[in-house]
Amino acid sequence: MDGSRSEEQKHEQISEQQFLATYNVGDYERPSVTVDMLVFTIRNETQSNYRKLAEPALQLLMIRRGGHPFLGQWALPGGFVSMDESLEEAARRELYTETGLDNIYLEQLYTWGDVRRDPRTRVISCSYMALVDSSELELEAGDDASEADWFRMEQRLVEEKRHIHEHGRITERQIQLILMNGTEELSAVIETKESIEGRVRSNSIRVVEAQGIAFDHAKIILYALERLHSKVEYTDIAFNLMPDTFTLTALQKVYEIIGGKKLLAAAFRRKIADWVVETGEYTGSAGHRPSRLYRLNPDRPAT
Repeated sequence: MDGSRSEEQKHEQISEQQFLATYNVGDYERPSVTVDMLVFTIRNETQSNYRKLAEPALQLLMIRRGGHPFLGQWALPGGFVSMDESLEEAARRELYTETGLDNIYLEQLYTWGDVRRDPRTRVISCSYMALVDSSELELEAGDDASEADWFRMEQRLVEEKRHIHEHGRITERQIQLILMNGTEELSAVIETKESIEGRVRSNSIRVVEAQGIAFDHAKIILYALERLHSKVEYTDIAFNLMPDTFTLTALQKVYEIIGGKKLLAAAFRRKIADWVVETGEYTGSAGHRPSRLYRLNPDRPAT
């Protein structure tokens, strides 16, 4: 008799309650599960030349590890998922512990499960992206951290190779990721590979080398940046970086920082016209013409 059918008949002879009462969770090894948080904000950069005005830039929260492994290196804030909480509950708990922030935009990005991604044991990590207004931030280093700080990010294409074959193509890129906080510079080289074979498309990403960035967090950061750059083009995700009320000029600047390019004011205002509403209030900047203040339209079209 077929083995699978025999197993099925054995299970038919007992109830589900009886099965669960005798089920041994130790029959299978269980990997640890963590959440890693990518907390993005727009902050003014510290300028080495005091005559220069501080320029706003997209920045990422990093935590200096206070214990092994990767002692003293920088990592994304995060931690282990408890047995009695969901992934999102763990992510929000860790976010609150590390930053004091609650009830903010949170989006699940990707689940990372390479076998040797953590030297301690088999660890599967679910990454989440949070976008926050910098005026609301108050950093707190977690239990396993000695320091928390914000880092500006740069990407540089190191090399690109493309191979065309009969049924598709393979594109390989090496990208250098650089993180800077004014006193330290971290870096990593990440290799991405996209393969198209007929109708099948596959992607892979790995860290070739890393300086000062713990675990495989460099590739998680690169993935999150690409997702953010993509989503800002067709969603209202960037509004999560704004305060409750804002000028259209300030909003446009945020879009330009994330997208990495200048935008025409008229075209930008047409694009976001249905997403904002006037508050009837104005800025009170002394010496400048007051600007209208807007807020996110609660009845905006779905994105």
